[in-house]
Amino acid sequence: MNHHKDTQLSNAIKAQATRHQAPPALRERIITALNQTDTPLAVSRKPFWLVLQQQWLGMGIAFACGVLVSLTVLLFYVAPTDDRLSQEVVAGHVRSLMLAHLEDVTSTDQHTVKPWFSGKLDFSPPVHDLSNDGFPLIGGRLDYLNQRAVAALVYRRRQHTINLFIWPSSTSADGIKTLSRHGFNMTDWSDSGMQFWAVSDLNSAELKIFTQLLRQTLKVSTE
Repeated sequence: MNHHKDTQLSNAIKAQATRHQAPPALRERIITALNQTDTPLAVSRKPFWLVLQQQWLGMGIAFACGVLVSLTVLLFYVAPTDDRLSQEVVAGHVRSLMLAHLEDVTSTDQHTVKPWFSGKLDFSPPVHDLSNDGFPLIGGRLDYLNQRAVAALVYRRRQHTINLFIWPSSTSADGIKTLSRHGFNMTDWSDSGMQFWAVSDLNSAELKIFTQLLRQTLKVSTE
């Protein structure tokens, strides 16, 4: 019953009500106000804490980038040349292990590994298998150290991997230098116009034995 009365009242209002069009000036003011609320008001509603957080985030990123650049400068421009090179040698060794990319050519035969480098490098690296002495040759690959392409020979000692990096050198033959970086042992020497760097997690005593055996083999092969 009430619903019927409401319907009658609504119909009566629609029939009797008068309509008036808004003046043009009022219409323009209303339209202008509505258009303006989409930009300044929307921006002003952003919470203060969110604006502050974004500012601090930008400052943090800038600070982190600055630290990274500073460390890079210190590593490559402040550190002595030998220390820079030892860092590169360790990085090359770790990279080959992490990417499971130890060999481009896999063979224990030095007569297979050595010819593989032909045409890929501007020099011919000496390759020798030391299986009889407990350091078998596993294979070889190309790598990049000291701002040039180098040969990387891979040897084993039980479960330990030895990376031997070789490239031409104008330095005269010198003695074996031993050092350690980030838990890895290294030996460095020059001989027969080549620079050699051996790196491994093998203990320093056995790595030095490997180096001495290799030097003796190289000396015999060049006589």
